[in-house]
Amino acid sequence: MDGSFVTTKTVPNDFDVAWDPAGVDLRQLHSLEPVFFEFDNDRAAQKAKFFGEFFPSSANADPAGNTFLEFFQIDKHTGNQKGIIALDL
Repeated sequence: MDGSFVTTKTVPNDFDVAWDPAGVDLRQLHSLEPVFFEFDNDRAAQKAKFFGEFFPSSANADPAGNTFLEFFQIDKHTGNQKGIIALDL
């Protein structure tokens, strides 16, 4: 989990989630919650419904080939490694 939700901001703007698709029936998830697969318009549908964004952790996130799990652990201002929050549901 990343985004302003995991900062010291009193009122966070949003959150970003890298979810693990391992063991998930993607067809069933798509039929139950198709918004998880809508990435157009800067993920507007996800933001409208959940106030945050969800990305498959193993999908490529940037031109360097980092997965979203790796990408969220890179500080976008410095390039340094940073921590993220893991939730085991």
